[in-house]
Amino acid sequence: MNILIINPILHTIADDKMWPEFKTIKDTMIYGMALGFIKLGHTVTLATCANYKPSRLENYDFDVIFFKSNISRIAKPARLPFSWDFIKYLSNNHQKFDLVVASECFQLYTLAASIICPSKTVIWQEMNLHQRIMLKIPSKIWHNVVVPIFMRQIRCIIPRSVSAKEFISQYTCRVSSQMVDHGIDIDKFPASIHKKRQLISSSRLIVRKGVDGIIRNFNCLHKITEYSDIKLIIAGRGPEESNLRKIVSDNNLNEYVEFVGFLPRHELGKMISESMALLINTSQDLNIVSIPESISAGTPVLTTSLTALSSFINTNKLGIAKKTWTENEMIDIIDNNPVYSENCCNIRNQLSSQYAAQKIIDIAMNQ
Repeated sequence: MNILIINPILHTIADDKMWPEFKTIKDTMIYGMALGFIKLGHTVTLATCANYKPSRLENYDFDVIFFKSNISRIAKPARLPFSWDFIKYLSNNHQKFDLVVASECFQLYTLAASIICPSKTVIWQEMNLHQRIMLKIPSKIWHNVVVPIFMRQIRCIIPRSVSAKEFISQYTCRVSSQMVDHGIDIDKFPASIHKKRQLISSSRLIVRKGVDGIIRNFNCLHKITEYSDIKLIIAGRGPEESNLRKIVSDNNLNEYVEFVGFLPRHELGKMISESMALLINTSQDLNIVSIPESISAGTPVLTTSLTALSSFINTNKLGIAKKTWTENEMIDIIDNNPVYSENCCNIRNQLSSQYAAQKIIDIAMNQ
């Protein structure tokens, strides 16, 4: 099959007035998913926003087209990008594609596909709540008006999680009963049930990631004699690093908490596979790529229930997802680590990009 993947937003931008320099797109979730289709023998073209184009030339495993953004003051590239060039491209080329996979209902790129080639279009839905922009008014208007009117003839909407399914089902009946989350390259994360007495946190060190809460919970764990030897690895960099180091120092945890900075993917994968749990305390993020990577490595996940895979984690006993977790959940995962780890190893094949890609195709073709 010849497949067009529409994913205009490749990275989350905290401040759309201060765009960072991008060195690659190969570390994005959608690039990995596209590789899943490639490995199945399909031809892929990725359509995305030119604002995310890397600063240096890259060679890709498939066609990638970066489209220039227009009316950026209104249609901000970090939130709701718009491109005349993309509309022209899709109008002139949609006949050559067998399947169009567009990310998110609330996107102008997706709206264009829904109008130009609805019978070929499936929407892969991650959002499970209204965007907060302008008191959620644009999102509410979009979902109550645009989705039921202009997206009613698409092939289907494939939710990425239970919460995404429940959210988008309020506005359309075109939602698949099956869910497909992001796949990963599981070969980069070899599974292991042999763990060191350590826990790991991997994220940007910014406020919304809640790493300060992770350290405080770890401090409570450390005070319990049976767990006082456990170490905490903090991977990542960010503006909160100095504050986090101070919390560690103030609680006399310097010997038990190690900041390792930003790690190459293979080094991070090895460190995750050696840990007893991946700790996540985000207050905002839905799709966190380190969750399936951790499960694939045989390492259970302790996370807030906000994340898209929280139901999947709890249902399959791959760790614990809870609105607010404490040292008690850490103890549960440590004490029952062999069971959680074995569950992760048993389900890892379902997390591969090939598995996810094939599932999307199967759902789309059966609609």
